[in-house]
Amino acid sequence: MRGLACISLLAILGACNGLDPAANRDQNLEGYTAEQIFERGEYEMERKRNDDAAWYFSEVERLYPYSNLAKRALIMQAYAYHQGKDYDDSRAAAQRYIDFYPTDEDAAYAQYLLALSYYDQIDEVGRDQGLTFQALQSLRRVIEVYPDSEYATSAILKFDLAFDHLAGKEMEIGRYYLRRHHYTSAINRFRVVVEDFQTTSQTPEALHRLVEAYLSLGLVDEAQTAGAILGYNYQSTQWYEDSYKLLTSRGLKMKSSGDNWLSQIYRQSIQGKWL
Repeated sequence: MRGLACISLLAILGACNGLDPAANRDQNLEGYTAEQIFERGEYEMERKRNDDAAWYFSEVERLYPYSNLAKRALIMQAYAYHQGKDYDDSRAAAQRYIDFYPTDEDAAYAQYLLALSYYDQIDEVGRDQGLTFQALQSLRRVIEVYPDSEYATSAILKFDLAFDHLAGKEMEIGRYYLRRHHYTSAINRFRVVVEDFQTTSQTPEALHRLVEAYLSLGLVDEAQTAGAILGYNYQSTQWYEDSYKLLTSRGLKMKSSGDNWLSQIYRQSIQGKWL
């Protein structure tokens, strides 16, 4: 009931201020005040007509560029476009806000919306990862430039998820090569995960797949060392159990030292860089 009352009130307000709620958005608005046009944008937002809302907010910016409401209308325009999943226009409006008002209190939110315009388009790991990289860059800017804002914590969480997403892409390609017995190509992908995405949830599986791939090539030392790193950092995981069974079934043990690249990472883990 309260929601219906609010909508009715907004309709009344829209009619009272001269903007008929039934009017088409293409009407000439030059005779209306910034406040009247802005209120109509809010009215359209309430009705989930995001594209119409964005148009009214853009009219405030166009007709009254030096008014007090122009700045607010611009950030609302970015928000309305984002709500309507018009990510390109949302990003453009957010970027204009950042360019025009870099020190304003809503600049952090504009940067966050810009980052979301990339982040919310990230699909399954099989797709192109260009948007993921752009999301990471934009989220990092929120974290670094606005560390004390209310959006920093959410940006950190989304950054970690996007980072994990990239690692997942490497894992998918690596598993593809592994299934087709292209072991060297698979190893290269799994090494990227272990070396460049150590903090993601993909790392334990990447180490186990390295054990599989190295054993398939007869590289016993490398397989044992990968298993040792897996055991040191992720002993409670199923991936460690699988690697342990795989190695011991062949009469092998988990190595604890060596001179290859995995041993160097293992020493880093002992120094606390993995833990």
